[in-house]
Amino acid sequence: MSKDEVIKNVWVTTHGDQWAVKIAGEEKPLKVFNRKEDALEFAKSKAKEEKTELISQKRDGKINLKNSYGHDDPKTKG
Repeated sequence: MSKDEVIKNVWVTTHGDQWAVKIAGEEKPLKVFNRKEDALEFAKSKAKEEKTELISQKRDGKINLKNSYGHDDPKTKG
């Protein structure tokens, strides 16, 4: 990966009473959902498409999920 190539993680976070899918560093959400499950499904497909990491937060802001969908070291088990 070149120095100019920046990986932007995909986040699932609260948006008022709803759930938003955001790209790290971006102010505006990509999409907002009523159900967290729907937000996670959309975020997972976006993270796979971008070959980046999916990070999800609980309502209290704590991270409860991290999945990587690309740029992993193939020598690492897991």
